[in-house]
Amino acid sequence: MPLIGYARVSTEDQTPLPQSEALRSAGCGEIFEEHASGGNRARPILARVLERISKGDTLVVVRIDRLARSLSHLLEVIERLEAKGAFFRSLQDPIDTSSPQGKFTLQVLGAAAEFERALIRERTKAGLASARAKGRVGGNPGLRAKDPAARRKVLLARQDGYMERLNETAQDWVPHVRRMRPDMAWEDVLRIINGSLPHDRHWTQSRLLRAVKAYVRDGFLPAEVLGRAGRRETDDRLPAIVAAIKGADPDITLQAICDRLESMRERTPRGRTSWQPSSVRMLLERAERLGLV
Repeated sequence: MPLIGYARVSTEDQTPLPQSEALRSAGCGEIFEEHASGGNRARPILARVLERISKGDTLVVVRIDRLARSLSHLLEVIERLEAKGAFFRSLQDPIDTSSPQGKFTLQVLGAAAEFERALIRERTKAGLASARAKGRVGGNPGLRAKDPAARRKVLLARQDGYMERLNETAQDWVPHVRRMRPDMAWEDVLRIINGSLPHDRHWTQSRLLRAVKAYVRDGFLPAEVLGRAGRRETDDRLPAIVAAIKGADPDITLQAICDRLESMRERTPRGRTSWQPSSVRMLLERAERLGLV
């Protein structure tokens, strides 16, 4: 199985060379290096690695903290890899999802994370009950008094929180929207985005549109992506979808495109549910003639 290494350091003053050497010694044929904070989930190099990794590949890091600083982020990345049929390995930690022992360790980590969330919920409920028993009313006094300044402050805080959450998932949808809109309909863009994500992270069209409008408003995406999609001939739809998948990952294999189309529940030109590399190759050739690739 191909081993793909990922090395990360926090600042430009640090060097990822020791990590890269350890990854190379472990058999990694390709190594990606990144200078970024571990607390930042929207890392461009990591996003590119997760986008191009394919079935049977293994993402390798020296230590878990080089990939994620929180358990939730670690589990999120591993879920993305599992959705693609890929694996994860940490050289200095007992995690290798290609082995039964590694999968067991991952299940223990997941159970610990759920237990921690349950404890936080119980402590929050107990604190609120205690405050009510002492006659204290929760909430913002300014909001209770319907103060306009307080309402504006809360609204801005909510918008900031929403944008922060969007930034954590930007690697999942922004590249696709930037590349495919307005040439493709939102329905097809949505199917391509969800085709590479685990089911619990799928987007709805209304949620995606809200996110895109927020990014356009703040200047992170051009206003053109919200334009009306042009009418496309029925025969051009499949070549356009295949071209979009290829454009997101130029090194993706024909079989990986087949897997993506099947996960999208896209039918072949003959109406079948199972895709073959030869069909994908034919559609790519048609996409090239149409100028889509």
